[in-house]
Amino acid sequence: MARKFAALGARTVLGDLDSDAVRVVADEVGGIAVPGDAAGEQGVAELVDAAMGEHGRIDVFCANAGIGRNGGPEADEEAWAASWEVNVMSHVRAARAVLPHWLERGEGHFLGTASAAGLLTMLGSAPYSVTKHAAVAFAEYLNITYADKGITAQALCPQGVRTQLLEATGETGRILMGATAIEATDVAEMVAEKLGGEEFLILPHPEVADYYALRAGQPERWQAGMRKLQRKVE
Repeated sequence: MARKFAALGARTVLGDLDSDAVRVVADEVGGIAVPGDAAGEQGVAELVDAAMGEHGRIDVFCANAGIGRNGGPEADEEAWAASWEVNVMSHVRAARAVLPHWLERGEGHFLGTASAAGLLTMLGSAPYSVTKHAAVAFAEYLNITYADKGITAQALCPQGVRTQLLEATGETGRILMGATAIEATDVAEMVAEKLGGEEFLILPHPEVADYYALRAGQPERWQAGMRKLQRKVE
């Protein structure tokens, strides 16, 4: 997304735990690198301060950090806590940091990267599924609460994208998403097309909309299909 936005003329400020990688990309796109933990209050504050100090304003905040932890109720406390911190609280803290600026300006846009798992579920990973549902819910809350004040939000909900996060899902991810996984560049193209538009959900895999409707309208049928997949995985 940083490369795509920069190609369209955006001035970028990039945060990532991987200090070397974020500096490489920032140099490539002419942006500012802010190595650190974007899930924590300090990391968010550093990102916002860097953007405000360099550019005087923030037009779009992309809450894109995410982690996947496997397991169900048996997953340990660290797995659940880390999932909440990165997949949910990073969004909350980002919004808390930029909202005063946006309310003063009367405009701003929040893009929360969730997942199709936030609309459906992810087999084998309760922490991921639960927190991604929460990320969608938070973006929805922002959009409902602040849209009339000029501040809008969207939720980005892809299925499989060929990144390190997908690779970490192993055989389960390959079975569930390998055949339909897309490139990160494909996601970036759709985000650039849909960002700031009327659609709340940005769905790089359009079939997710049909699955989401089936889940809402016929939950028993949806769950029966997912149980079939669960048996395949097992």
